[in-house]
Amino acid sequence: MRFARPGSIASAVLSLLLFAPLAVVTAENDIEDALSGFDEPGADDNLEDTLSGFDDGELPVEDTESARWLSGENWRITGDTGVSAAWNYAHQRPGPGETDWRGLSRLRARLRPELRLDLGNDWDARVRVNGFYDFAYLINGRSGYTNQVLRHYESELEFQDTYLRGSLGTNLDIKLGRQIVVWGKSDNLRVVDVLNPLDRRQPGMTDIENLRLPVTMSRLDYFTGDWRVTALALHEVRFDKLPVVGSDFYPYSNPPPEEDDIHDGGSNTEYALALSAVMPGWDLSFHLARLFDEETHLAVIDDGAELVHARIDMLGAATNIVFADWLLKVESAYFDGLRYSAAPGKDFARTDLLLGVDYNGFDNTTLTLESALRHIHSYDRRLELGPVPYQRNRLETAFRYSADFLNDRWNAIIVATRFGEALNEGGITRIQLGYELRQALELTGGLVLYHGRVQWPFDSIADNDRVFLELKYSF
Repeated sequence: MRFARPGSIASAVLSLLLFAPLAVVTAENDIEDALSGFDEPGADDNLEDTLSGFDDGELPVEDTESARWLSGENWRITGDTGVSAAWNYAHQRPGPGETDWRGLSRLRARLRPELRLDLGNDWDARVRVNGFYDFAYLINGRSGYTNQVLRHYESELEFQDTYLRGSLGTNLDIKLGRQIVVWGKSDNLRVVDVLNPLDRRQPGMTDIENLRLPVTMSRLDYFTGDWRVTALALHEVRFDKLPVVGSDFYPYSNPPPEEDDIHDGGSNTEYALALSAVMPGWDLSFHLARLFDEETHLAVIDDGAELVHARIDMLGAATNIVFADWLLKVESAYFDGLRYSAAPGKDFARTDLLLGVDYNGFDNTTLTLESALRHIHSYDRRLELGPVPYQRNRLETAFRYSADFLNDRWNAIIVATRFGEALNEGGITRIQLGYELRQALELTGGLVLYHGRVQWPFDSIADNDRVFLELKYSF
């Protein structure tokens, strides 16, 4: 099982006890972000959550019998556990030496407990752990999978939200440790929401709230009138978890080059600043960040080549505006310092613009339509010929339907993401239906479809269609 190293656990505990924003993590050895834009986040619980834009992504507390006995005067244990299964039905018989991904592809047991501590005087702390073991690899025969797949997919145990939070004064709050900071207004496409990486190892299977990866950071919030100023220092350098060699979602025919190992903290610290306000019927936020690019580019070094994350700057803004049953969402971001493998030594800039609308005029139903245009400035034709082809303009469109039925015991979700102006350059569709068996116990089943057999990377993953089933208990 893939456990956190003793040094990592000790560092996380010291971060909590000694108020220090430190954690030791293992940098992910990933490929380029070939599958960006595939997230399917969940609908907002209410309008206030929609307009906040700075949610911490905390786990909801269920008022259950187990929640009452897993608590004391100043502490509480909450979380969820469950089992999920997936069955691949569209794969053809593999060739010699290839992994057979037909049939059972997931039988995962998961436990995600969280300890909440009330320290008094407006201070509290969280320690959250996520662990899973997937029995599908044992059932199918571990020898049929690559070492990379077994290491990254069979089991995992790591700290998630683990932080100390409190007030330094009437208008000043502080939060130290591993945490999630949600920027942006979109339910489906990321433009301004750039601070936390995502788990993209099996795209399209779940909502974005289950995909964001916490990062060790220091956060200060200053409040004045209706405005909030948020300053962030990201001490942990962490990138998306991507499909590895041998995975049915790995889009290349050859293993990737080695990736540059970026150490945490010091000169590699990332910084972010936000100014935001929430008013009756609308909100507005401005964002500034200096980060490492999620995507890598190929750089020549003394003994060969390696994948490198460029240091980039981001300037963005976002707003929500309510009109009766309609919610208008606008996001824009400008990125500078981008590097691409096909044009070595040249810096690029890109502007992303998102427009979206929610309609809540039907009872217990939300309809969402969002589109994001990503435009590369000073475009170089060589970008079309690289291992990851980049277009001058890339359009992503997402539609989401979410509805509750029969006293909210049933929930239906349809999420469709498409690429291209004619919506014909690939995409993912997820259809799911959930039923609350009893309080805190939910059964969810559905279907995930991957579209586009001639466009990269969908030409490699289009036969990954699958059905899934999950039983989840919250405590």
